[in-house]
Amino acid sequence: MEQDLLKNNLNGLERKLLVLLNDHKNLKQEVSALKSENGDLRSQLRMKDDQLTGFRNQIKIAKIVDNIHPEDGSVSELRKTVDDYIREIDKCIAHLSR
Repeated sequence: MEQDLLKNNLNGLERKLLVLLNDHKNLKQEVSALKSENGDLRSQLRMKDDQLTGFRNQIKIAKIVDNIHPEDGSVSELRKTVDDYIREIDKCIAHLSR
């Protein structure tokens, strides 16, 4: 009688252990999937941040261009100013490429 009770308890523990092991396996897979998704989302966020920086730079350049008004036919002075801006932008691009 006591052996039957012990066998039943042992069988119950085995079933519970199998359930726990299965749950643990599933949770490990879920954690792995979530880590992968998190990495993908972080990558997307970095790309969006880069795009946002590019848009901000475009806005700055547009503001600079809007502020440049050639007066008195000073096209050569305007050309020199634009060339200076282009050189500065090239330096920034080279610095960012490193």
